Amino acid sequence: MRPSPAHQPASAESAYAAPYVSGDPYADYRGTDAAFTRLTDLADRRLGAGVVAANDEFFADREKLLSRTPAVFDVHDYGNKGKVMDGWETRRRRGADAANPFPTDADHDWALVRLGAAGVIRGVVVDTAHFRGNFPQQVSIEAAAFDGTPSVAELQEDGRAWHVILPRTPVRGHAANAFPIDSDRRWTHLRINQHPDGGIARLRVHGEVVPDPEWLGLLGTFDVACVANGGSVTDASDGFYSSPGNTIMPGLSQKQDDGWETRRRRDKGNDWIEYRLAAQSEIRAVEVDTAYLKGNAAGWVSLSVKDGDAADWTEVLPRTALQPDTLHRLPLTVPATATHARLDVYPDGGLARLRLHGNLTQTGAAALTARATRATRGE
Repeated sequence: MRPSPAHQPASAESAYAAPYVSGDPYADYRGTDAAFTRLTDLADRRLGAGVVAANDEFFADREKLLSRTPAVFDVHDYGNKGKVMDGWETRRRRGADAANPFPTDADHDWALVRLGAAGVIRGVVVDTAHFRGNFPQQVSIEAAAFDGTPSVAELQEDGRAWHVILPRTPVRGHAANAFPIDSDRRWTHLRINQHPDGGIARLRVHGEVVPDPEWLGLLGTFDVACVANGGSVTDASDGFYSSPGNTIMPGLSQKQDDGWETRRRRDKGNDWIEYRLAAQSEIRAVEVDTAYLKGNAAGWVSLSVKDGDAADWTEVLPRTALQPDTLHRLPLTVPATATHARLDVYPDGGLARLRLHGNLTQTGAAALTARATRATRGE
């Protein structure tokens, strides 16, 4: 593993955002289009992620770091501790005495994050939205891989388990600070440090899920497309209203934008999503859920699969009518062996979830075990 070099250097002039005066608070927000942000957010609350501890959260709660919605700002919202901020914010650090009023170089605040899905981290976004003059000067990130469900005390007592994946790096205020991570190891927990203090609105941890092959083997039959089990979206025709990645999130959709919805087509084509499965699998049953999509659900759906990157697509579920706001259970007439799947919807619209129920083949189980072993070693 090689720590990522400092990214996005922030000079004293460029780090601070202008004070908010009026109008849209996001008008001068500095976003990011980093390619890694298209990967799964391993710290998504829907996968089971959580901020399990922090040394200080005087002004704003640590749990807000993983909120799914963009941070909001109300210029008039004050509480008994001061300005109410939508993020994690610590108090101002001070030095030892009047002769030494500034914090030392080693002083910092920290928060411990349990990833929702263990995996290889390709990049992080430290979002300081609305923290214009109260963001940290620098951040650093450490990662660790623990078995089971360790307590906060167990996470903290094993210092040798933690490895720096982002050294101390300057950040900008009111900005999505995107940092690529150069590490091929499988991690389960993060510790984000802010030097010396300040506020962070959101944390996103993008990468590739590396599931536990022993656990999947015990399950036998499971959803081989679900992101929690190692599935991923590789491409899609459209994600105008909501992300195609939502279709393979665990659990039920909670509202319309918790699924996938395309813009309205005005041609004779159709929309589609392509998936990579956890590994080579035998698929026996399909679920297509259009929950909360009532006047905008797809009209029909078909499913094709292929076994290997270079193989041709083979239709295994012919074009089937969908009902709005309904769970459809669709058994396959013949089990299908595949590494990839493609869902076509006609002509456009959306769906909430896709489930592909099956099991790993012997070849798939061996490949997944080999991948997990390499990721554990950082190879």
